Amino acid sequence: MLGVSPQTAALVFLVLVTPVALHVCWSDLKFMKIRNGAGRLLLVIFAVAGFLVLPVEVWAWRWLHYVVILAVGFILHLVAGVGAGDVKFAAAAAPFVAVEQAPLIPPLFAAFLLGAFTMHRIARSIPAVRQQTPDWVSWTRKDFPMGLAIAGTVVCYLIFAAFPETYGAFFPSKI
Repeated sequence: MLGVSPQTAALVFLVLVTPVALHVCWSDLKFMKIRNGAGRLLLVIFAVAGFLVLPVEVWAWRWLHYVVILAVGFILHLVAGVGAGDVKFAAAAAPFVAVEQAPLIPPLFAAFLLGAFTMHRIARSIPAVRQQTPDWVSWTRKDFPMGLAIAGTVVCYLIFAAFPETYGAFFPSKI
């Protein structure tokens, strides 16, 4: 609607989404929960900012990303035990991704999943870290706070999309 470049649209999304992603990381570490409000806030951000910075037809079609990821996530929740909060947050993040770049998300997510899992397990084994955050539920649970990897993926994707001159080898310039 405002006629901004794809890079500017990604930068706007990055600025608005990053605080939500950071909150999700903290909440998932501390409580092993991603509150519904985080996903709702992402949807509101996309509804308003997306309408302003994306062409209307692109903005409208991207709502389908939410529906598809929510449906796939629901199946994964039932079959593989993926957390409901993780599913809803991932679905709410999906409209921020350009359909042309969607195939690049799984390897990016895999990298964040491996890195976040490794760092979480290392951090929880360090007494000084545990003393600073003694009430974090994720330190004692067998399962993993997947919000770390989901939030990292969406923020990293938006960084790559906002700065294609730097990260063009990873992502095409269209958002």
